[in-house]
Amino acid sequence: MSHGEVLEFEEYVRTRQDALLRSARRLVPDPVDAQDLLQTALARTYGRWDGIADKSLADAYLRRVMINTRTEWWRARKLEEVPTEQLPDASVDDATEQHADRALLMDVLKVLAPKQRSVVVLRHWEQMSTEETAAALGMSTGTVKSTLHRALARLRQELENRDIDARALDRRARSGVRGDGRGQGREQERCAA
Repeated sequence: MSHGEVLEFEEYVRTRQDALLRSARRLVPDPVDAQDLLQTALARTYGRWDGIADKSLADAYLRRVMINTRTEWWRARKLEEVPTEQLPDASVDDATEQHADRALLMDVLKVLAPKQRSVVVLRHWEQMSTEETAAALGMSTGTVKSTLHRALARLRQELENRDIDARALDRRARSGVRGDGRGQGREQERCAA
C-alpha cells in the first residue's frame, strides 16, 4: 500500500471510528468485545484498503467485515454455555428511562440469532433500507424481510414474557408470598410467640 493510501485509511478511521464503534456495540453486547470487534475489522480492512475502489462504500464494507467476524467468533465460542429460559436482569447504571430502555433492548437482543440481530441492527439502528441491508449481508431482500419479521416477533414475545414475569414478581412481593409459595405472616407469628 502506498503512503498516500495509508494516510487516507488513517483519516477514514479518525473520522468514522465513533460511528463504527456504535455499530460494533449493537452487534455484540459487551463494550470490550465491541472494541475488539472493531479493531479486528479495521485490521482486516487495512490489508484490503487499496482494493476498495469506491471509498464511499467503506462503511458498508467494514460493517460486513464486522458481521463476518462476529459470526466467526460466535461459531468458535465454547459450547460450555447452558441456555436458560430466564435471562438475568440487565443492570442499569443511570436511572433515566432512556438508559433503562436501551439496556433492556440490548439485553433482549441477546435472544436473537446472529443473523436476526444483524438484520435488526442494520434496518432499525443503522436505518438502512431493505435493499442496502440485503446487499450488506449478502442475502435477498425477501430473506431480509422474513428474517426481520421473525426477529421482531421474537423480540415482542421476549418483552411480553419479561413483562408477565415482572408483574408476577410484583404481585408476589405485595401479597407477602415468598419464592417458595408460603406466606411470611405465619413465620413472623412464630417468631413473636
